[in-house]
Amino acid sequence: MWIVKLGGSLTRDRSLLDWLRMLAEFGGGRVAVVAGGGGFADAVRKAQRAWQFDDLAAHNMAILAMAQTALMLHAMEPRLVPATDDAEIRHALHVGSPALWMPYTVLRDAPDLLTGWDVTSDSLSLWLARRLNAERLVVVKSCTVNPQHSLPALCSAGVLDARFAQWAVDAPFPIEVVQRNQREQVRKALVGTAMSAPPIA
Repeated sequence: MWIVKLGGSLTRDRSLLDWLRMLAEFGGGRVAVVAGGGGFADAVRKAQRAWQFDDLAAHNMAILAMAQTALMLHAMEPRLVPATDDAEIRHALHVGSPALWMPYTVLRDAPDLLTGWDVTSDSLSLWLARRLNAERLVVVKSCTVNPQHSLPALCSAGVLDARFAQWAVDAPFPIEVVQRNQREQVRKALVGTAMSAPPIA
């Protein structure tokens, strides 16, 4: 199983449709897609700055922002099968479909390690990959990604969230952070051709 995280900023990029079509066509039975919060999460950040409510509320609102993005992705590419929990993700893959994570199970009643802006959809995709014993995590970004940078360097540069590198230590699967124009590279890897660059972690 692969976890493919589509960065929320891709919702402002025309390449998003191409990514969705590629994952729907080549990810059946193998890929679970994680959607970033995009502009919906940006609205949460703006509201919290204005009203100073706590990070627990902001976390839950940001999770719902990811769900909103996922609902939009499903409307754009119905071959992605919405799945709320581990069992539903595995079932979608078992019947040969690509799964689309609806992250409602990450809503929280009390603060924990997942609540706070240090943890965004980047780290949540890593958290999910660990839970599901994934074979690979691919994080797709719309910004420039220096392939020579380590995960800590990408965190320091703001490409990944602050918690990602820490949680990636000793991950039992390769992690690739790729740009939106590397869709063909990911497609080839899905059909069995090795990635042209080594994994970052």
